[in-house]
Amino acid sequence: MNIQLDDQPDYVKQYSAYYKTKRGYHKRSVNSNEGWVLQSMPGWMNTKILVHPEDLKNAVLIVHGEKAHSRYMGEDTFKKLKGDNKELVIVPNATHTDLYDGGDHDYIPFDKIDNFFKKNL
Repeated sequence: MNIQLDDQPDYVKQYSAYYKTKRGYHKRSVNSNEGWVLQSMPGWMNTKILVHPEDLKNAVLIVHGEKAHSRYMGEDTFKKLKGDNKELVIVPNATHTDLYDGGDHDYIPFDKIDNFFKKNL
């Protein structure tokens, strides 16, 4: 399957730049090859992982790239969380996949993660 990336949304370009290059390619990864198959999705279709975040008592750290297509999910979930042991970190200029491996600019905020763990765990 050959996709013309010029016509694709930014997140498709970002995923391709990760999963189709040495950064994230693996021959058995569904994202690196022919995509998701029907059998891989039913388990997720019935999972409502963000239905009641307000019930979480544990410490929660949400980290998203500023340019991540999924950023709204983290922000919306964070708004529903209760308690003072919750933190939202938006990493400037980072995309979704930049936070997998740090990208070309070491985007992973290890200092913030380390401080959060020390404070809350």
